[in-house]
Amino acid sequence: MTPNAIKRIGIISRPRRADLAAVLPALLRWLKERGIEARFDEESASSLEGAAASQALPRETIAQSSDLLLVLGGDGTLLAAARVAAARGIPILPVNLGSLGFLTSFTAADLYPALEDALSGRCSISERAMLSAELHRGGRVIDKRNVLNEAVVNKGALARMIELELRIDADFVCRYRVDGLIVATPTGSTAYSLSAGGPIVHPSVQSIIITPICPHTLSDRPIIVADTSQVEAVLLGESESVFLTLDGQKGILMQSGDQVRLARAQEKLKLIQPPRKSYFEILRSKLKWGEA
Repeated sequence: MTPNAIKRIGIISRPRRADLAAVLPALLRWLKERGIEARFDEESASSLEGAAASQALPRETIAQSSDLLLVLGGDGTLLAAARVAAARGIPILPVNLGSLGFLTSFTAADLYPALEDALSGRCSISERAMLSAELHRGGRVIDKRNVLNEAVVNKGALARMIELELRIDADFVCRYRVDGLIVATPTGSTAYSLSAGGPIVHPSVQSIIITPICPHTLSDRPIIVADTSQVEAVLLGESESVFLTLDGQKGILMQSGDQVRLARAQEKLKLIQPPRKSYFEILRSKLKWGEA
């Protein structure tokens, strides 16, 4: 990012966070003093008072007119922002106001130094691969969107074990009897896939991770394939209460015979990273490696 390239910053926040009210007014003053126009969403506006609270814009509008998106919240907030940022190719600066946050790797104390680095062109940007997820039913595309972390086929709380057929590049792989199936990017390898026993994959590894959730057959293990692969999962049998969940943001009720098709998306997310923290340092911190 070149110096002076940032004239407008869009702010996307997690709603109803008490500490947002302590951060945002001072942040808006800081940006104004430096001649940076700030635009913010309705969630951010909920922490403001007076005329400023009425200046909220839809997130899509913010992304279309900003040079950088500042995300204040946790990983869920970033995943929501990723959908609008990746399509325009604008970078995201993620500041963690949550509890864990693998993706929101800047802390609140890092906010102003990180902004100074971004405005001066000193920031480091990591390009993260995304997946294009399509739900097909009866020869039609029912839903389509890009995901940064994962697409998950999973049963409802009271549903029985589901049966899925997995194909990679049209080749039959296996039939699963499982609680669900996770198809993740390397970025998403530290999210739901990790909790289901999947591997941690460095973001630079061009791959797709396929992780079964509680498989009936214990030999059904996670698979890593090249991100040039086309992955297809077909829901078999008369299954009830089965959902396709995309980045934890949207759930779609599935029917028997539905096909979920996943492939590397054309867009990539540009994620600003702390310049003095390596990926492994972030892992050690978040996963508490080496601590008693």
